[in-house]
Amino acid sequence: MDLEQLTGLTIYPRSAVEENGTAYFLARSDESNDKLLGIQGDAVGFEGERQDGVILCPLTPVNAAALRARLPWLRPVPLGLQTSAGFGDRLGLATPGHVRAARHFSGIAPIFAQQSVRENARTGRTPQQVLDDATWGLFQEGWRDPWGADADHLKTPDDVDTFVAAGYTFYTIDPGDHVDNDAHTASLEALEEKVHALPWDELEDSPEGLHERYLDRHFKVEDLSLGFDRTALARAAAKYGRAVAHTVRLYHHLVNQMGEDGFELEVSVDETEIPTSPEEHFYVASELERLGVRWVSLAPRYVGRFEKGVDYIGDLDAFKRELAKHAAIARAFGPYKLSIHSGSDKFSIYPIVAELTKGGSVVSEAALAGPLVHVKTAGTSYLEALRAVAQVAPASFREMLTFALERYETDRATYHVSAQQANVPAPDALSDADLPGLLEQFDARQVLHVTFGSVLDRFGERLLATLQEHEEVYYTLLEVHFQRHLSPFTE
Repeated sequence: MDLEQLTGLTIYPRSAVEENGTAYFLARSDESNDKLLGIQGDAVGFEGERQDGVILCPLTPVNAAALRARLPWLRPVPLGLQTSAGFGDRLGLATPGHVRAARHFSGIAPIFAQQSVRENARTGRTPQQVLDDATWGLFQEGWRDPWGADADHLKTPDDVDTFVAAGYTFYTIDPGDHVDNDAHTASLEALEEKVHALPWDELEDSPEGLHERYLDRHFKVEDLSLGFDRTALARAAAKYGRAVAHTVRLYHHLVNQMGEDGFELEVSVDETEIPTSPEEHFYVASELERLGVRWVSLAPRYVGRFEKGVDYIGDLDAFKRELAKHAAIARAFGPYKLSIHSGSDKFSIYPIVAELTKGGSVVSEAALAGPLVHVKTAGTSYLEALRAVAQVAPASFREMLTFALERYETDRATYHVSAQQANVPAPDALSDADLPGLLEQFDARQVLHVTFGSVLDRFGERLLATLQEHEEVYYTLLEVHFQRHLSPFTE
């Protein structure tokens, strides 16, 4: 493929590939900065115009779908039990930086397209746009290895359907709305009333059957002994019984559309008020298994606080003790991976998680996979985008930070965060050189993190234009940042 004849274009060299006699590459217009797909050969199914002997195509959904049909490595696939990491990208520009980081760690399977329904609503993006943006980023960087696409925090069948249509492979079911947090402190009488009111038909069960399986029995899980007296059993079932039923409904909805082997499932109960006890985790896993659900990872609500954009807050020894129990249950029932949600920037716990989730000799696949863990990140890539803006366009960053401070009290309502607005240095009090350092300050990070929707509404076009003009700055920041995230899981 001779690309030297092309004028007015800068070719991304890693993208150039020839498949079945047709050459493909990604280029950037020197005049407009727009990115274009170039095709030399069979361009049937693509939309574009001929120039200098090649077809130049805009980066549209039609062309993304046609390219995925031609180049199979651009299609997401299930990843199994291999240690994995989710690279959320709220702006649609981060995938090249994520790829560069992932290349350093061959033992970690990447999920490059990942966005929750809530994040899509706040960024104004669709599941298809998220997948397409990841496709173009992967193509630009020449990624050839397996990768996944995560339909994150799904709550309804309608949520599921939009991701199925787009071609996702990893589905995170979030039954948190069906978790009864009041069960944590309810009396035994109140708990038993809640248990009797469970949807027993959907659970294919009865209170008597529940008692027969669990009541006054002890279960040995590795070195862990779990027991259910009347109160513990009633609390687990009252708290999570409806969540189990909801998960089963959405699982069957997925199976009906994709078949049992067409996707992999994650179950997430992390966005709840009360930590998941080992007994409750055992109950959830046991009931899902009884009802025929197959899942690859599960996210309990761990002890401590997993706030957005900052390190773990809590007693590390207590976290380690509880995680060891959750990991034993995951190995015994699956094995399946433990998932760490709001996993961005939790640097103090990564070595603990990596150590305690090792598959050992449970099964050969798990032993080869390394730690049985999935780490899910999202907003940290957005924060690195703001760090890039602080470096290359400090005046714009000052405006964004000032606006974020104005929006914080409103936007924090849907998050569990503890940043105090008063602790964020005044934007005008810092020199340009000091601005990137705000991305290391606890309160500033959280303020900027949770106001992303409002900032994008006001400054989205300018932010994207700045990052596109200085894309190598952004990619480098992401590569360094995610090497720090991933390295504990391969040491």
